[in-house]
Amino acid sequence: MLPLPRRRRFVAGLLLAPLLTGCFASGGGDESSDSAAGVRLKVALAFPPAENFSPYGADATLLSRLGVTEGLTRLDANGAAAPALAESWTRENDRDWLFTLRDAAFQDGTEVTPKAVAAALTRAAGADPVTAALSGVELTAEAAGDSRVRVTTADPDPALPLRLSSPGLVILSAKAYAKKDAVSPVGTATGPFELTKTTGTTAARLDRFDDYWGGRAQASGVDAKFIADGTARTNALRTGEADIAEAVPVSQAASLDKATRRETATTRTTSLLLNTGSGAFKDARTRAAVREAIDTSALAKGVYEGYADAGAGIYGPALTWAADKRVKPAGRAAAGSATGKTVTVATYDNRPELPEVAQVLKQQLEKAGFTVKLEVREYSRLESDALAGKFDAFVSARNTMLDTGDPVSILASDHTCEGSYNLAQLCDKNVDKAVSEAESVSDTAERQDAAMTAEAAVLGTDAVVPLVHQRIITGVGAKVSGVLLDPYERSLVGVGTRR
Repeated sequence: MLPLPRRRRFVAGLLLAPLLTGCFASGGGDESSDSAAGVRLKVALAFPPAENFSPYGADATLLSRLGVTEGLTRLDANGAAAPALAESWTRENDRDWLFTLRDAAFQDGTEVTPKAVAAALTRAAGADPVTAALSGVELTAEAAGDSRVRVTTADPDPALPLRLSSPGLVILSAKAYAKKDAVSPVGTATGPFELTKTTGTTAARLDRFDDYWGGRAQASGVDAKFIADGTARTNALRTGEADIAEAVPVSQAASLDKATRRETATTRTTSLLLNTGSGAFKDARTRAAVREAIDTSALAKGVYEGYADAGAGIYGPALTWAADKRVKPAGRAAAGSATGKTVTVATYDNRPELPEVAQVLKQQLEKAGFTVKLEVREYSRLESDALAGKFDAFVSARNTMLDTGDPVSILASDHTCEGSYNLAQLCDKNVDKAVSEAESVSDTAERQDAAMTAEAAVLGTDAVVPLVHQRIITGVGAKVSGVLLDPYERSLVGVGTRR
């Protein structure tokens, strides 16, 4: 690799622009129609930052969708690992992988070096709680020459290149880790847009990073506003206060012109997760009663108005290989009585269909004999309680390929004894064995087969009731092009996104 050329930065003028506050409108200079400079994009997002933009939790995807952060690899359209900050990689043996870095710079002007990359991965590996992509994985990294990094796992990990594409394993400069107990992506990432200012959980300002290795972005920056209410997000697009609105509610889809409405099949599955650790659903027979009481087709046709398919499993039809490989769950308990059992079902309102899903579930479960209490909050105010098992059941819309792009990894993080996102508090030796066996498989087709066997083991516990497989609706202004409609929901704004 040639020596890194001297870099110049051009964002000084952008940093002087006024901070986004109550609305999307920016200062006059930012709305320039000069095609060379580009105009700023106004984006309405559903989920506010929950952890001060830390890349190790729910905010990781937020940073990725806004084009701020990158990892060594990324997912291509087929879900395979593709080059990002790493140009190429080789597997040296069962546990060691060697990644060759491209010529790139951090947004603070420092170089992306093997030492910096190794430090970033080491910090991610030591995060507490562990980032979902590393659930059950011990990882170390070290510089291996002028342009290479060696990544080693304690156990063989055939999916490591996929795992390193995770939004939770992004590479930041040394400045990001200046504080022992916090990680800051502000001005320390490598993507085409630099996070420069934030306004709590209401708004964020991003400016174009002119030295981005992948080319200069066509938009001069992004003004992001976090609007939990789906109707308000849709109205922002309709009135021109937003150029892009994510997660348009199905109830609002008809209010948008066809030209501004984009429908994308995704790997997101909405499920009912039953708390197997305590309460009524510790009993497998009571969980079976829930499974038999739920009519998923009513949810797909009613709540989602046809923008979803009835739940078939943890993996949905967006993964075209899953249907032909699905294994029928075995060993399910017979349904017990629901009479006299009071349960609390929780969900969040950032995805506007979920409270309605919970309401329909309440009706279906009460018809079966349960007494049901609903609890609905914003996700950031709910997650810690859900992870702690404080609810009997939780309605969640989870992208099964989000964390790693590997079908096995989602099972490890969400459904094993040591899983970092185990909302069902599931700890079943048969599930852990099936997932462990799947994790050891290298061949892609065989790994998919093993994932489906493990899926059947999870479903056999009735800890998870798949409800629907979602299609998402993105609102895109008539003058906007280049929006990244990603079925994995990792990307939204990129180099070619413009107005």
